[in-house]
Amino acid sequence: MLYELTTLSCPLLEQDAVSAGAHGWVSHGDAVGRLLGAWRTEIGELSRIVVLRGFETIDEMQRERNRTLLNERSWNIAGTDIHLSMESYALFSFLPEITPSTFGEFYEIRRYWLKPGGIAPTIAAWQQAIGPAQAYTSHLIANMYSLDGPPRIVHIWGFSSLEERMALRKHHYAEGLWPPKGGPQQIENATSTICLPEPWSPLR
Repeated sequence: MLYELTTLSCPLLEQDAVSAGAHGWVSHGDAVGRLLGAWRTEIGELSRIVVLRGFETIDEMQRERNRTLLNERSWNIAGTDIHLSMESYALFSFLPEITPSTFGEFYEIRRYWLKPGGIAPTIAAWQQAIGPAQAYTSHLIANMYSLDGPPRIVHIWGFSSLEERMALRKHHYAEGLWPPKGGPQQIENATSTICLPEPWSPLR
């Protein structure tokens, strides 16, 4: 399965309308793909609605991408103050496919822009670390590498609270179980955004 992460950036007071429009877009009868998650950013990059969908094939994903590109009102966007970006990803091969489930109130989306050639050693580092850090990585929803744009990965985590997140990270760092050895050396730039699930998000 392949994945698309769509981000709609908008003025703060328009988030409810943009979320409703996005929900209508992915629920439309012409839409293909599987809705997996929808979030509103809370800490970090603010005033964004983020939507995660899965596709069985590259053709299916491109068909849905074309629906966006060739529609004058894609994602039901009204006005010029709303900005749209779409990213295509493949899941790290050793991780299970993303399925709707409950992880908690707080979701973290971390993006790492990597050095050229950095994706392969990053995947190898994560594969070695994922088991020993199970108490932490059981909160991992997905880690994916980019299929377009600069080399990068995005990983999504779910927690019941920010305190739970901090306690897990502190413990695993202290024990030397995290971060994956050899992974940080591949990073050129990184961002982290805390999000809250929208009412229509299957991941919540």
